[in-house]
Amino acid sequence: MAAPMSWRRLAYSVCSPAVAGVFTRISDRLFRARDRGGGSSVLLLAPLLAEADPAPHRVSRPTGSAGDQGSDGLCTNFRWMAEQVPAFRVPGAQVHILTSPDQFYQVMKARIKTAQRRVVMASLYLGTGRLEQELVDCMEEALQRSQDGSRSPDLKVSVLLDYTRGSRGAINSRTMLLPLLQRFASQMRVSLYHTPDLRGLLRLLVPQRFNETIGVQHIKVYLFDDSVIISGANLSDSYFTNRQDRYVLLENCREVADFFSDLVEAVGDVSLQLQPDDSVTMLEGMVHPYKGNRQDFSAAARKRIMEVVNAAHMRQRLLYRSEDEEDEEMSEGGAEEEDTWVFPLVQMKPLGIRVDEQVTQRLLTDAGPDSTVFLTSGYFNLTRAYMGLVLGAGASYRILTASPEVNGFFGAKGVAGAIPAAYIHIARQFYKQVCQLGQEERVHLHEYHRPQWTFHAKGLWYYLQGQDRPCLTLIGSPNFGYRSVHRDLEAQIAIVTENEELQSQLQEEQETLYQRSTEVSSSTFERPDRHVKLWVKLVTPLIKNFF
Repeated sequence: MAAPMSWRRLAYSVCSPAVAGVFTRISDRLFRARDRGGGSSVLLLAPLLAEADPAPHRVSRPTGSAGDQGSDGLCTNFRWMAEQVPAFRVPGAQVHILTSPDQFYQVMKARIKTAQRRVVMASLYLGTGRLEQELVDCMEEALQRSQDGSRSPDLKVSVLLDYTRGSRGAINSRTMLLPLLQRFASQMRVSLYHTPDLRGLLRLLVPQRFNETIGVQHIKVYLFDDSVIISGANLSDSYFTNRQDRYVLLENCREVADFFSDLVEAVGDVSLQLQPDDSVTMLEGMVHPYKGNRQDFSAAARKRIMEVVNAAHMRQRLLYRSEDEEDEEMSEGGAEEEDTWVFPLVQMKPLGIRVDEQVTQRLLTDAGPDSTVFLTSGYFNLTRAYMGLVLGAGASYRILTASPEVNGFFGAKGVAGAIPAAYIHIARQFYKQVCQLGQEERVHLHEYHRPQWTFHAKGLWYYLQGQDRPCLTLIGSPNFGYRSVHRDLEAQIAIVTENEELQSQLQEEQETLYQRSTEVSSSTFERPDRHVKLWVKLVTPLIKNFF
């Protein structure tokens, strides 16, 4: 194994706030004046006139980038990440790749039942079926045990969901959790994040089924004491049975767990708080997300969340600087080697936080000619910036996306039923660009197939020159698309490892997913089942921005 990395170049990093949109300010003012003079339907156009995805641009390759193979090896290739985000060093033996929805579900149930201090769950929503009820029952069992005065008297449960998705329908995520909140009020917290972009007449007139398209809480973090699962999977029955996603369990990694617990708490603090009577309130002194001023809410939320990120960044910098000076002593003492690094990446563009976007762009920019990147997304909709980097980089790319029949919207009613066809059109446009640029030997597109299943996996695996196993993976909630970058709250982790067993787990995960795929060619789009109607082509730009 290579020696532990040096952290002397770590620097304090603060993201500058984004400029709020003109139409949001108009919406604020008109909504406040609605009782006096009535509103205007022009507000419905606000999301359609949102900030355009910036045109891609070339970024020069920095010294010591991932594409350069220096004498210091793996540590040098990715040391730049620690200059931008917190860096947590952990033993690779404590990082486990989960492979199936059932394994994900069973691990969560078992960990909730045995939790002693904390259970923290962040998801888009909690489903309302039998399997979801069993998960709630596990929480109830753990909370009841704590009240019985056994080994976990201080157990706290915190759940963060999206307000719009979690409130949909008469029976919803809120009604699933209300009994726990009513019975264990002092130990239970349910926070419902509401995007500041859904406000005014837009909020009143957009149908409930589509209001989540404006922006949601999309982070997927499941934490039990000092262990945490980072995933792209929601808390819903299909994600426990036949919807393929990715999941990584970091076991007994307290510093990582503390960071994500603090992050979820910070987002929860700027969210609506569910009360035992099913009403919602804001914490005292916090700006309301859709009744208050848009800029004031975003500034306050950004400040609260970046306090967590920046404090962890500084703390880890000081910790590892001190530990680097003691590396030799630690090695001689036989301590378990911390051969793996975990970098949390947060993206919350509505709040002016762009950490994940910046790191992902740098990673794609640095991908050298002899590197290979396996990239997957259940909804293949790369931003223009990401697409430009893929098409203009030197690395080989193998991109995996859902075939139409495993798209989560396949067979849906109404407009949603056209979404798989829209993604066919997007894939065809991308493949056409690849061919026009003569990149067919470097950029390959694959489609995932699996009868009676849907595909929701996202992330990437990064193979450096001369390596037959990946040394880096991105795993979490982002899809590399417009929504992930511009509309939603997202979080993932970059795992960089020198641990051969963990590298093998990652390789097996990647190969297992790609084994169920077929490579796309020009003939793929000539098949009858890939015909895309003209009206779907015309609305595809809107679908790219909202789904």
